[in-house]
Amino acid sequence: MPHASVPPLSARSGGPDVSVRLVQLVRNSEGTISVSLNATVLQPEHAPPKFVDPDWTATRERRATVALARLETLWINTGTLCNITCQNCYIESSPSNDRLAYITAAEAAAYFDEIEAQGLGTREIGFTGGEPFMNPDLLAMVGDALRRGFEVLVLSNAMQPMQRPKVKRGILELAGRYGAQLTIRVSLDHYTRALHEAERGARTWERTLAGLDWLTTNGVRVAIAGRTCWNESEADTRAGYARLISERGWRIDASDPAALMLLPEMDGKRDVPEITTRCWAILKKSPGDMMCASSRMVVKRRGEAQPSVLPCTLIPYDPAFDMGATLGAAAVVDGGMFAKGAVKLCHPHCSKFCVLGGGTCS
Repeated sequence: MPHASVPPLSARSGGPDVSVRLVQLVRNSEGTISVSLNATVLQPEHAPPKFVDPDWTATRERRATVALARLETLWINTGTLCNITCQNCYIESSPSNDRLAYITAAEAAAYFDEIEAQGLGTREIGFTGGEPFMNPDLLAMVGDALRRGFEVLVLSNAMQPMQRPKVKRGILELAGRYGAQLTIRVSLDHYTRALHEAERGARTWERTLAGLDWLTTNGVRVAIAGRTCWNESEADTRAGYARLISERGWRIDASDPAALMLLPEMDGKRDVPEITTRCWAILKKSPGDMMCASSRMVVKRRGEAQPSVLPCTLIPYDPAFDMGATLGAAAVVDGGMFAKGAVKLCHPHCSKFCVLGGGTCS
């Protein structure tokens, strides 16, 4: 759909472009709806690749953006090292991947200081990895955040790194002092051993269940993160987890989306539609519902002198999405993938996980 304000295409050769109507089924809270979009299919020699131009989609429509409404959650990536290698880890964590280095307690504290100095009103600090309990400063960072009054969410596989005696003592001390202010969300990819281990590897099921047993027995507030890639309805998935939860005696409400978070799958090789400014009305969604409207993530890349702020947890490696070294810089960054602090949705995960998948990490 050519538009007067759209940058002109380069010189062409070959056959004409074709106008078509695209129909996609999208599931939302009201059920499954059919979404129709008019689009121009460019001949191969004309068609630009998707997710390249920060401002325009491949169909020459204005790309959608999301502004930060309020920094509700600040994520701290503790490093990409992990004790296991999952089949579909979006961040490719493993025992050997140290592309994101261990962040230190002092580096994290600088961001907590900035939140307080700027009066940002941030509610929650989230810690993700990798496996956060492998970072030797993790308990110090969690304790610092809790003392400052933040709610804290730690994402973990609840396996050996968390189950070390020294770490257990630290968790019990913090949970005893701060109670429900601290939550540990455990990755349990399915309510059956077979499918959980299909993702996480042999002998991971019992070790994760043992970690969950220990946490709940000791009164630590816990949640579960599962996946939605198993060709089940959400109702069936929640019912399956509810049975397991009842059998184990865990204090988790499987009907509560925050207590049992079901995450959409992210396949970087799958072709997904780009999100234009028209999509908000078509999909009946708001930019304010997206994760980057309420959160940012801090990472420290291997070899870099200081951490960087990113729009969200899903795009840790692409330098085009670096927003600067401070939250203040991130709030006003302009050009490239940003427009005065707003994020241009120029990554497949923006479409697959957030807009169409309805996913969030918090």
